[in-house]
Amino acid sequence: MINTSQNIQNALKQYFGFDKFKGNQEAIINSVLEGKDTFVIMPTGGGKSLCYQLPALMLEGTAIVISPLIALMKNQVDLVRAYSQSDHVAHVLNSSLSKTQIKEVRNDIVEKKTKLLYVAPETLTKQENIEFFRNVDISFIAVDEAHCISEWGHDFRPEYRRIKIMIDEISDKMPVIALTATATPKVRSDIVKNLNMENHNVFISSFNRDNLYYEVRPKGKKETVMRQIIQFIKKHSGKSGIIYVQSRKGTEEIAKMLMVNDIKALAYHAGLDAKTRNKVQDDFLMENVDVIVATIAFGMGIDKPDIRFVIHYDIPKSIENYYQETGRAGRDGLEGYCVAFYSYKDIHRLEKFLRDKPVAEREMTMQLMNEMIAYSETSSCRRRFLLHYFGEEFDCARNGLCDNCKYPAKKILQVQDEMQNALKSVQALNENHLIKDLVDFVIGKKTKVMADFQYNQLDLFGCGKHYDEHFWNSVFRQALLNNLLLKDIESYGLLKVTDKGHEFIESPEPFEIALNHDFEAEAAQEADDYQTNATSSALDPLLLEMLKDLRREIAHQKGVPPFVIFQDPSLEEMATRYPTTTEDMANIIGVSKGKATRYGRKFRKLIESYVEENDIIRPEDFVVKSVVNKSGKKVAIIQSVDRKIPLEDIATSNQLSMEDLYHEMYMIVSSGTKLNLDYYLSDHVDEYSAEEIEEYFKEAETDSIDDAYKALKSEDITIDEIHLMRIKFLSDYGN
Repeated sequence: MINTSQNIQNALKQYFGFDKFKGNQEAIINSVLEGKDTFVIMPTGGGKSLCYQLPALMLEGTAIVISPLIALMKNQVDLVRAYSQSDHVAHVLNSSLSKTQIKEVRNDIVEKKTKLLYVAPETLTKQENIEFFRNVDISFIAVDEAHCISEWGHDFRPEYRRIKIMIDEISDKMPVIALTATATPKVRSDIVKNLNMENHNVFISSFNRDNLYYEVRPKGKKETVMRQIIQFIKKHSGKSGIIYVQSRKGTEEIAKMLMVNDIKALAYHAGLDAKTRNKVQDDFLMENVDVIVATIAFGMGIDKPDIRFVIHYDIPKSIENYYQETGRAGRDGLEGYCVAFYSYKDIHRLEKFLRDKPVAEREMTMQLMNEMIAYSETSSCRRRFLLHYFGEEFDCARNGLCDNCKYPAKKILQVQDEMQNALKSVQALNENHLIKDLVDFVIGKKTKVMADFQYNQLDLFGCGKHYDEHFWNSVFRQALLNNLLLKDIESYGLLKVTDKGHEFIESPEPFEIALNHDFEAEAAQEADDYQTNATSSALDPLLLEMLKDLRREIAHQKGVPPFVIFQDPSLEEMATRYPTTTEDMANIIGVSKGKATRYGRKFRKLIESYVEENDIIRPEDFVVKSVVNKSGKKVAIIQSVDRKIPLEDIATSNQLSMEDLYHEMYMIVSSGTKLNLDYYLSDHVDEYSAEEIEEYFKEAETDSIDDAYKALKSEDITIDEIHLMRIKFLSDYGN
């Protein structure tokens, strides 16, 4: 028989070069080879694809793989072809193909060259495709990302609900394997019911990814968050990562900010054309780019095992989204960092999109979002919380694999009375409410719900008024986590008391909790701390004098005034920030990377020695470069000068006065970028005036325009000529 253990092992080695299976892959593949309907829940990185790819290669005919994204299909086809000697072995059939390409794919299937055919659900809706599949040998159908079937899933797609109808039109005896990385018990039952999987085999792998570190940080001001992200990425320099952002505009803004700060990054979102999206994806896989800043359109099926970090700039809409996206880190089993920034403002923003949705959809989505809020704010083990959500128990040993375990919150001892009151309150409100109403009830908040149902007349109303909402939210969350309460998914997550909860009411035991995080307060504190650190960084006068002496020495050697090397504001910041690397130096005001490389080495060595000799503790935060410094008007000015456009026209097109334009160009050349203004100077600066001004700046102590004008006034030289020649002088001698 084809499905003997030896045959499967041989096939694994033959087709993929592996010596052994991971987890329950072998049992799953046996089930598919035996023609049984098979349901697989396997976390990202567990090897789901192999569960249908290997049996497809072993069986006669072509396996149809239904997949939701063209990018996912392309990636999977490339991988299968990479293991094979022929490209015919796997194809896609979707709207991206031309008529000629479709004909080639069909010919390969008829000639039995193709073992795997990836299609979108929309492809199956076309009658011509169904007719074609009826008349060829189809081995089985795999439904990838099967959670898309369920309205309770995080990525519901209506067209997925029709898959079973289309399968039956091809053959009502067709074996089906459904696969997903994330599915709650409710989603699982939806998938099985919709696909009519009778007498099927179910394989559920553990959701625990013990190589991932989970962390949630308060999301304060944008510049504070970006500073943290840039520092985090530079700490993991050269490693691959994904940053997830809700909006397309946000992906582009953050990618630009990273690039300005010398991080190889690109944006990815559905608004880009297919060619650009494919190039971004390929650049990431080929390691031409370290970081992708993306909407959730990116990542599904991306088989890059060495993604070291996943950052959520915006909190996801659901635990499923979060789990699947973080699951793209550390698929090789090595370290993976999962950092999410949380602010309740993001939740409010998501809520706005729900206003026009049908009531049922709105309530389901809010339920999913409330779970994400609970995860973000919990002070309990994050891994335990995630696994509990997916129906798996986990005994946390405070092993430091999440921020809450690594830095445990202060415990509040002996809250059994409060827990008992919380459980009794659920009963008093007839097990018919969500946490929000229950918290309002125990603190005695006079809301419309309390008045309408006359809950304010009950004895327990206000029984916990001596504690705030934050405390009671923590109590109810802990009750859920410890299985004293459960959420009835069938009734939109209403809280019910479990058998264990009833036992606790009758015989309460000592119970301790940790309060949930208050991220609004933490973000405010973080902002205060940063402001304090920023203002307390003092200028080191001794170092400043040493830097000025070095500048004077280098200027003398090169025969230029000291200000050409570095301006005073640059030296002052060096004497405050103590930069000791080229990267640090390039973050100093008025210093580009080019200038840091050209002049910075001696300054860095001086600072490094000074820091070591004087036991200086360097500030950790360096100035994060803003996109504005290298884009917008400055880029437009540089490009316009390169094209030799008249300065008056450059000023007009950038909505600048001539004086403002001079200032912008001065800042450009001061930080290390050349500007060749000769094309303009020849017509606007007198030849003799140019010589006089250049000779002046060669001997001047500073590059002050006012000082130059006073000194050159008798020579009948205009202020505009001085502005222009100062720019030329700094460009020629400083860069």
